[in-house]
Amino acid sequence: MKLQRIDPDVPMPTYAHEGDAGFDLFAREAVTMQPGEQVQVKTGIALHIPDGYVGLVWDKSGLSHRHALKTLGGVVDAGYRGEVMVGLVNLGDEPYTVEKHHKVAQMLIQKVERAEFDVVASLDESARGHGSFGSTGK
Repeated sequence: MKLQRIDPDVPMPTYAHEGDAGFDLFAREAVTMQPGEQVQVKTGIALHIPDGYVGLVWDKSGLSHRHALKTLGGVVDAGYRGEVMVGLVNLGDEPYTVEKHHKVAQMLIQKVERAEFDVVASLDESARGHGSFGSTGK
């Protein structure tokens, strides 16, 4: 996959371990988030994701579990050529600073299946039917 280094000082994306699904993305600059605040964190890279694939941005487990940081809107389409940005929200009770060059998220590259839609008057029945949130019990 082609990668453009917008900021050559930012560490290259890396897989931390053999067999990891996602590679780490690093913060281009320090960003402090207050509780409840949303920010966009620059990563200093742009990608040429091949057609038929997508980059999915996911939480770093340590940041989400220890500091209540959650990624937002993590779809990077194959046609996008701008800087990869990571949307984060601080769901915790304390301010948190993402330090420059620290891991901020991880990206998975996955194959894309495109759906074709067939408009129908009604849908086939299923065991779940119209059961919505909470319909399967506790």
